[in-house]
Amino acid sequence: MIRLQDIRQKFTIIRGQIEKKVFDSYLLDHIETPIIDEDKLLILISIMDRLELSFRDIQNYALSTMLIQIALDTHEHISNESKDEKNRQLTVLAGDYFSGLYYKLLADSEDIMMIKSLSKGVKEVNENKIFIYQCNLEGIEKLMNSIKRIESSLLTKFSDYFKVDIWNDFIANFLFFKRLLNEKKQYFHSESSILFESLKNIIFPGNETKLKELSGEQRNHLLQICDHYLELSKQVIEKGVKQLPYFNDLLEKRITLSLNQYQPYAKTFVEEG
Repeated sequence: MIRLQDIRQKFTIIRGQIEKKVFDSYLLDHIETPIIDEDKLLILISIMDRLELSFRDIQNYALSTMLIQIALDTHEHISNESKDEKNRQLTVLAGDYFSGLYYKLLADSEDIMMIKSLSKGVKEVNENKIFIYQCNLEGIEKLMNSIKRIESSLLTKFSDYFKVDIWNDFIANFLFFKRLLNEKKQYFHSESSILFESLKNIIFPGNETKLKELSGEQRNHLLQICDHYLELSKQVIEKGVKQLPYFNDLLEKRITLSLNQYQPYAKTFVEEG
């Protein structure tokens, strides 16, 4: 049995194993490079690091969970308006391929209960994606809750399985925080964001104006709402860092890095206008 005291070693080894699985040379010629969310991987390893699991089990659980996460992310990047039908079909197949690898890994380990737990997470993620993309939302709170579940359901079901749900509030808010930061970044750089598009439809119902054509006051209002939820999640994250047991230095550094990326921009459009 491999014994590794340094969580960095475990992280590096398992990340390398994931890369070998998903960086297929043929697929990479036709689809966007799959994104490995290093923070999610580190959280998985951090949870298991204190559970007296063998390194082999940690590898298997982390690898299988990240494969299904990458499959979900790959399917989400499919564009219905893609002009390259071959690219679109390959992206669908790539997501299915990663899902197949996940099932094979857990089936080989005969851990049926873990498969059931993660399957519940997949179901929850897909249900909330449908709410958002079909605009089946009943207000801002519902939208934000759906975004949070999309980002965290897989990992919270994972922690439930190991009976360490004390992690769940932190996991949900940290991954939600990161998603909101990314949505703001997309909005500023390209003025395109599923979150801000959904917020616009809720706040300004019946307004057919495109995001980039909203007034400075309207855009500022959307940013204020996003900042409000970022602030709420930031408070939960900072509390979790202080109270959760077995926090390692590497995870704490990555959390601090993410928190430091947040700067309120609520007045940007008004001040520049």
